[in-house]
Amino acid sequence: MSRGTPASSEGRAPGFHAAVAGALAAAGNSALFAELNGNLLPDRTLVLESIGRLHRVLVGSILPIAGDGASGGPALERELASIEAALADQIHLALPFPPRPANGHDEGARHAAGHRIARELIARLPELRECLLRDISAAWRGDPSCPHPIEALYSFPGVFAVTRHRIAHILHQQQVPLLPRLIAEDAHQRTGIDIHPGAQIGCEFFIDHGTGVVIGETAIVGNRVRLYQGVTLGARSFPVDEAGRLVKGRPRHPIVEDEVTIYASATVLGRVTVGRGSIIGGNVWLTHDVPPHSRVAQAEPLQTGFEDGAGI
Repeated sequence: MSRGTPASSEGRAPGFHAAVAGALAAAGNSALFAELNGNLLPDRTLVLESIGRLHRVLVGSILPIAGDGASGGPALERELASIEAALADQIHLALPFPPRPANGHDEGARHAAGHRIARELIARLPELRECLLRDISAAWRGDPSCPHPIEALYSFPGVFAVTRHRIAHILHQQQVPLLPRLIAEDAHQRTGIDIHPGAQIGCEFFIDHGTGVVIGETAIVGNRVRLYQGVTLGARSFPVDEAGRLVKGRPRHPIVEDEVTIYASATVLGRVTVGRGSIIGGNVWLTHDVPPHSRVAQAEPLQTGFEDGAGI
């Protein structure tokens, strides 16, 4: 039995595709998406490519990378200028969206702000590099399976995620919409480590293993802090306004002071302070302040046996 040539969909339903295309092209009816009218979104691919190049510059400033012509000298200068220009264009496209102020719709102001913010990010690369060096050292010191700091830099997901976070955090500080969260969620997808770009994180920060770590928007993490897999620094509650909408931006995540260690699957919730030098054991659920140099652990598990086939 031979197969017949399928009839064209246009012949079966004249005007069908035109009608669907017209409906898709129409402006949305939700006020939440009003900012889209007349504004282009930044290109996700170009943003992440530029951040990847920036990350490569940071790594290449510490160790040479085969085939990388931007390790130093004029080649590095050209690469930095190219990255700055690419990011300035994408920041410019992001600025009409919240939470930028009203002048985000002024083309001239957006253009100037895009270049200013991109320049600020490039200017802070030496600072980021120094913090990255300290993060790498912390990873090497804290992981007995790591034979050399270069291995931590080259392969550890915690080092990767925190480096991307530090870049995203600078853009978040400059109130750039969209891009910081895009960078953070890309790192989350790659590593399983979810750090909101608003979180403030000190240097010599080490996330061991990393999978399942969550650090919320208003968390403050000090220097020389170590987290293990599955740790959550989260919010305890989510207040709403008179209209029933979540209140945004209030401090609601923990403050973790210097030299704290939090072991696997511990959960710290709310605006609580974990004092300097404390150790929080695995699987602990913590919703209150902890004074400096505390040791917090689960209660000892109850171990029992069965007699003559009896149940619990």
